[in-house]
Amino acid sequence: MSGAVFDETRLDGPGADGPLARSAASAAGRLRAARSAALEAGLDRLAEDGRPRAAVAIGSGTGGLAAELAAAVLGPGCPVPFSPVRGPLLPGWVSSYDLVLAASGPDAEEPVVGCAAEAVRRGCRLVAAGPPDGPLRPLAEQARAPYIELRGAGAPAGGFEPVWGPAAALLSAAGAAGLPAPGSEVFEVAAVRLEQTAVRCAPSVESWENPAKSLALELAGTLPVAVGGTGPTAFAAAHTAERAARTAGYPVLHGALPDALEPAVRLANGPLGGTGPRSIFDDPEEEGPLRTRLLLFRDPGEESERTALDLHSAEAAAARGGTPVSTVSAESGHPMERMAGLIALTDYATVYLAAAYGVEPVAEEHTAG
Repeated sequence: MSGAVFDETRLDGPGADGPLARSAASAAGRLRAARSAALEAGLDRLAEDGRPRAAVAIGSGTGGLAAELAAAVLGPGCPVPFSPVRGPLLPGWVSSYDLVLAASGPDAEEPVVGCAAEAVRRGCRLVAAGPPDGPLRPLAEQARAPYIELRGAGAPAGGFEPVWGPAAALLSAAGAAGLPAPGSEVFEVAAVRLEQTAVRCAPSVESWENPAKSLALELAGTLPVAVGGTGPTAFAAAHTAERAARTAGYPVLHGALPDALEPAVRLANGPLGGTGPRSIFDDPEEEGPLRTRLLLFRDPGEESERTALDLHSAEAAAARGGTPVSTVSAESGHPMERMAGLIALTDYATVYLAAAYGVEPVAEEHTAG
C-alpha cells in the first residue's frame, strides 16, 4: 500500500458500489442456495455408515475459511474431533474411519484437490463441494461420494467470495453424518441476519449511519489488532484479518483469548502503541507514524467471566497508553447467526477500505466456492 492515500469521499461516491460490494451483498443468497443444493445432493447416505471417528474439513482460500467457520459453529462440544485443514497434506492419522469434507473453486491446482485425492486413496468417506464442473467432481464420482454443486462458485468480479456458500455445504454434510450441525431454521435465521446487515451497511447508506463505513474510517491509517474471546468472535477476528489482506491489501493482526491478552497489551504499549488520547475527528493522513488500534470483537451474554475480564484488561491497557479502541459486538442468537452479523459487517468494512484507498480488485488465488 505504499503511497496509497485514504480518501474518505470515496466511501459515499460511486466507487463504493462496485463489484466487491455487490459480491458482499450476495452472501445470504449464496448461503440459501448452498443449503438447498446440499439437501438435494444425496447426503442421506452418510447416516447409513454411522457417525465417523473424526471429521476433517479441507479447503484453501475461501474454502479454508469455510472449514474454520464450520469448526467454530460446531464448537468444542462436538462429540468427535473436527479439524479444519488448509492443505496441501492430509494429516497422517486420517483413515477410512474418518469423514473428509472438501470445498474447492474451479482451480485444478488448488491444494485441496491433492488432499481430497489422498483421502480417496485411503478409503475415507468423502463429501465434496464446488462449482458444477469443479475439479473435485471426478474425485467424488470415483469415490461414489456426494457432490454439492455451488452454482456461481469461483472468483466473482473483484475476487471477493463470501464464505457462506462453502460453509453451508460443509455444515450440511457434517449434520447428515451425525454431527451436531445447525438445522434448516438456523441457516435461515443466519441468512436473515446477513440480509439485515447488508441493508445497514449498503453503499447507499451514508458514512455517519453506516457501521461498516464508520469502522473503515476508524481502521484507516492504523495497524488493527483484532481480538475475540469466544468461538464466534475469535473466528470473526481471524476472518477479518484474512479478508482485509485479500480485499484491501490491508494488514490486520489477530488473536484469540486468553493467549492474545498479553500480546495485545504489549502491542498497545509498544513502539507502535498510542501516543495519548486522539479525537475521532483526527485525519489518519496527518497523524504521523503508523499506530496500533485495538479491535475488540465482543459476544455479550456468551463470554465467560474470565473472557470479559480479559477483554476489559486489554481495553484498559489501550486506554492508558492512548491506543484507540474499536468494538464490534455480536447480536444474540445461535453461534452461526452471531457470526453472520459479525462477518457481514467486517466484510463490508474491508470493501470500503479498498474503495477509500483506491485498491483495485484482484482475482483471489485458490478461491473456493
